[in-house]
Amino acid sequence: MRLRVVGAGLPRTGTSSLRVALERLLGGRCCHMSALEGHPFNLGDDWDRALNDQQPDWDVIFKDYNAAVDWPASQFWRELSELNPDALVLLSVRDSAKTWYESMAATILPAARIDPAPGPHVQRLFERFIGKGRDDAATLISAYERHNAEVRRSIPRNRLLEWRATEGWAPICGALGLPVPDDAFPWTNRREDWG
Repeated sequence: MRLRVVGAGLPRTGTSSLRVALERLLGGRCCHMSALEGHPFNLGDDWDRALNDQQPDWDVIFKDYNAAVDWPASQFWRELSELNPDALVLLSVRDSAKTWYESMAATILPAARIDPAPGPHVQRLFERFIGKGRDDAATLISAYERHNAEVRRSIPRNRLLEWRATEGWAPICGALGLPVPDDAFPWTNRREDWG
């Protein structure tokens, strides 16, 4: 496994657009929840092991990828950054925790709360993120802020890029030492696309 970019950003921070952009820039596949067979309810045995705190075979999971963003990979940013010491760690964020929560509440949360209950992988992703608490606004906002603070505290500045989707190509290309494409930055998976 050799990832050039380890995405540490949470869902609804431009990760779908990042996937398209990184595939364009790096000429390979980027792991994103939507790229996984069986998503979101059955991510397969390897992700099952990872989400249940067992040792997965990261080489198998990422054998076809040269970058990873979004859940489930971003929940393992620490492990993946250690296994890929030359990779850029890309923390995608929103302008505020409140803006992030509003996007989650309008898109992912209703899907995760469908009845019958979502599959074990979705439940485990949320448990790893917020703990055994409720998924109300205050809990999720606190978890978002805690997650981002931990990434900022743990990754050296020369290896970390904090990025907002509105910044487009330039910061990513600068951090990777690549030219900025002439075409517009890809905007995908906008809130209004859900429904």
